[in-house]
Amino acid sequence: MRDWTGKRYWIIGASAGLGRAVAREISKTGAEVILSARDEPALRDLAASLPGRATVIPMDVSDTESVAHAAKLADEPDGLVYLAGVYWPMPATEFDGDKAAAMIDINLTGAARVLGHVLPQMVERDSGHIVFTGSLSGFRGLPRASGYGASKAGMMSMAETLYADLRGTGVDVQLVNPGFVKSRLTDKNDFSMPFIMETDVAARLFVDHMQDRDFARNFPRGFAALFRLSQFLPDWLYYRLFR
Repeated sequence: MRDWTGKRYWIIGASAGLGRAVAREISKTGAEVILSARDEPALRDLAASLPGRATVIPMDVSDTESVAHAAKLADEPDGLVYLAGVYWPMPATEFDGDKAAAMIDINLTGAARVLGHVLPQMVERDSGHIVFTGSLSGFRGLPRASGYGASKAGMMSMAETLYADLRGTGVDVQLVNPGFVKSRLTDKNDFSMPFIMETDVAARLFVDHMQDRDFARNFPRGFAALFRLSQFLPDWLYYRLFR
């Protein structure tokens, strides 16, 4: 079990959906939470409802100056949880370059911007906890996931690389790969979403993973196993099954 006493966790993407629910679960542990996203009123509403101490720092992860200013105010947090994300379903026949770029910028590059201010400090003091949010969609290319799948595959790769580099140090790196979670993002989908989870249930699984020392957790378990298995399928079979 992780000791949350006296810890400060910076939660990026806390204004809605899974990020908001994760912030609530972390607050229940007794840790102080630092809440960031673009929607300041939503962050303040959340902060007022939490059981523990909360600080609101509005931030746009796509803006370098906004990130630098927020990182200065966050003042060397003990933990960083990156949940910021945007999503549009996008088949290749309707490819939108601006939307694809936005998904990659916010879902992946934004994390790199924040890490640039937080990770060197953690390495220097040999203490810290970083949690990334990937997705089952990042394991292999899926229909209608142009942009989003790429952003999550990149996030998962970055988490794996940091974990490899920081093993044996005082900086813990973890990765959470959820399936479908009810939110304003999944509300955009007009296709079947097997095993879709309630946000609060997913948040409890997310923070439960943060309690231990394992690197990655994929959920829901049975659905996740299908995606892991898909990595070993030959192309002709995979694309027939997942079309």
